[in-house]
Amino acid sequence: MTALLVLLVLLPAAAAVAAAWSPARAVRPLAVAAAGLTAAGAVWAVLTVGSGSYRALVGELPWLEGIADSAVLGVLLDPLAATLLLVVTVIGFLTVLYSTAYLSTANRAHATPEEDQPRYYFWLLAFLASMTGVALAPNYLQLFIFWEITTVCSYALISFYRDRDSLRAGFKALVMTGAGGMFFLAALLILFVHTGSFDFDAAAELPAPLRGWFVVLLMVAAWAKAAQVPFHTWLPDAMAAPTPISAYLHAAAMVKAGVFLMARTVAAGWEVPGPAALALGAMALLTIFVALSFYFVQDDLKRLLAYSTIAHLGYVLLGVALGGLGSLTALRGGVLHILCHGFGKGTLFLCAGAVAYVTGSRSISALGGVARSMPLTATAFFVGTAAVTGIPPFACFWSKLMILAGALELPGPIGPTLVVLLLGESLISFAWMLHIAQKVFFGATTPVAMVHSDPPLAMSVSLVVLMVGCLVAPLVGLALLWR
Repeated sequence: MTALLVLLVLLPAAAAVAAAWSPARAVRPLAVAAAGLTAAGAVWAVLTVGSGSYRALVGELPWLEGIADSAVLGVLLDPLAATLLLVVTVIGFLTVLYSTAYLSTANRAHATPEEDQPRYYFWLLAFLASMTGVALAPNYLQLFIFWEITTVCSYALISFYRDRDSLRAGFKALVMTGAGGMFFLAALLILFVHTGSFDFDAAAELPAPLRGWFVVLLMVAAWAKAAQVPFHTWLPDAMAAPTPISAYLHAAAMVKAGVFLMARTVAAGWEVPGPAALALGAMALLTIFVALSFYFVQDDLKRLLAYSTIAHLGYVLLGVALGGLGSLTALRGGVLHILCHGFGKGTLFLCAGAVAYVTGSRSISALGGVARSMPLTATAFFVGTAAVTGIPPFACFWSKLMILAGALELPGPIGPTLVVLLLGESLISFAWMLHIAQKVFFGATTPVAMVHSDPPLAMSVSLVVLMVGCLVAPLVGLALLWR
């Protein structure tokens, strides 16, 4: 098992290096094979370990000997790691498969020449490797190393088109998320200096005041990475990236690393200071409604979906915060939301990419009647909308239900108040997303939407698999987390 888990990181990393030096025509099958094998290995590992836990240390940092535990390099697969691992690898494979058709000269929105493809797949496969490393990290040090690699990969992919907008968006993402990484580093130093360990449960040994500062520093790092208020502005701008990258960034990578950090911290088993948990929950709730307020002024379909992602990351952090206040149900719901939101949002983004590929437009006001010529894409978009807004039996219904049930486990008026607010947000979000879906896919066919077919086979297959995931994902997640 140890060798397999290490291979899940090394395989896409080696494929990334090979892709950089491969001819343009050979790079696509190489990327698909590497991503497919990584996803298959991840699924097999999760099925083997199940809801148990597997941990192994495979390397040392000898210069730490005598001052700290030098055996710090290894792997950890438990229900939390398995949840993120499935999102990262399965959606990563579908992103690579989708990209083989999307990145072409036939793309009306962004025609991509073949000579640019080795660079694209190098960074995408490196992104997949680094996020797999984040999921399997057995301690804060290894998590931090892979966390920083994801920052570099996301910068390169957001800036992929190398025009003014994409370069500015990539630089903004690099600066804001990189600044968050400095807070993570500060927390890491506090933990190392005072405990001599990087383990997730080592914070229990910190004095109470330092433990509070440790959590606060990690919170700021997570807010920056997960595009939470006040660091939320980089994520909508990052929509300058190719749409498959936007899908992976939102559904499985980068932003999910931020919420995973806080989930790993709260799930470590030591008591999180109450004021820190309250601050985390309050900022999550604020982010949800700030993001919701931006829905109504978006004309770019991808930017609308970006603000939706910001709100849903707030849901994850709210569940984690409630877990820090004592609700195990809410913590499980927050972790489950990582998986459920991943498949729903991946579906929506790849639908937006399919529409742009065929029509050349992402403008909501310019699109209409697309369903007549793109029925599969329309179906997938409505399934994705039901999944992310929490319509039963689709994905996010189950995770939102657990978060709300967990809120009611808390004493006092906090729980009922949260339930009312979140149900109101879900209703408004569903109504607006349904309105946009009807505008884009039904009604009179606009000139830009007078196209003749759904997208190519690779893109269509990815959409079908993601639609299935919108139904199956919560069943898998509940089996992992509910024990």
